Amino acid sequence: MYYMDLEIIKDGETGFCFGVRRAIDVVRRSARRYGSIETLGAIVHNQHVLEKLAGIGIRMVESIDEIRGNIVVTCAHGISPVKESELRSRNIEIISTTCPFVHRAQLAARNLSREGFQVVIYGEADHPEVEGVIGWAEGKGIAAVDENMVNECISFPSRLGILSQTTQVPASFIVFVQKLVKHYFGKDSEYRVIDTICHEIRKRQASACDLASSVDLMLIVGGHNSANTRRLYQLCSRVTRSYLVETTDEIDIAWLKDRYRVGVTGGTSTAEEDIDKVISKLKTLTRNIY
Repeated sequence: MYYMDLEIIKDGETGFCFGVRRAIDVVRRSARRYGSIETLGAIVHNQHVLEKLAGIGIRMVESIDEIRGNIVVTCAHGISPVKESELRSRNIEIISTTCPFVHRAQLAARNLSREGFQVVIYGEADHPEVEGVIGWAEGKGIAAVDENMVNECISFPSRLGILSQTTQVPASFIVFVQKLVKHYFGKDSEYRVIDTICHEIRKRQASACDLASSVDLMLIVGGHNSANTRRLYQLCSRVTRSYLVETTDEIDIAWLKDRYRVGVTGGTSTAEEDIDKVISKLKTLTRNIY
């Protein structure tokens, strides 16, 4: 797509991923069936989506104590078994939208724990997905984004199981694993590494980096609180000048000065229509430049 001397290139890997589409479909069907319904936490990290869902009677609550009804939809990031048990003890029916890739990580954490491994999740400890996966490790899990954080939490476990938050960068996960093995390697030690990074995330990261290498400006569209969108921004920033925007109002016309090829991509919880709005805004802004 062109406008005067500015070429705007839309990434081929955009729109909702399978897990996000599935979560939104489930919560919409639930709303049609039950009327107004509550979600425990944000169903996805996308403010536009949440506003649309609120418009059809879907209410988000931050904690179990805030739930008013007897049915709740849990978010795509999943929850811990402890939270599940608490909900059931209150006779609250659970409608799960947990992404299948996240559930795979949950099962991996549980199985490693039950086999006697100290579980380390490469990810952000305060992220809902990671909090849930730690819960599945049944008291034997910690989260960290560098080896020093692991060193502060555990000494020298003879058995170490390592997995990743599903939205992490594969190359960074590999480096993290290498550092842990180097630090903890010892007599009779055993390590098990499970690749739990989402396949769609891999494709999107690779596609975004390829596009970034061919343009002189990248716009990454998505929520500022979306882990996978932030990761795209970080990767693209290593290649070319990049900005993360959640709305078209955040786009600064100054960014376009002396830029001739602009790439646009988005996180897995970013709708195609949000990408297209950014492209339309770029076209409008170029009229003030050329």
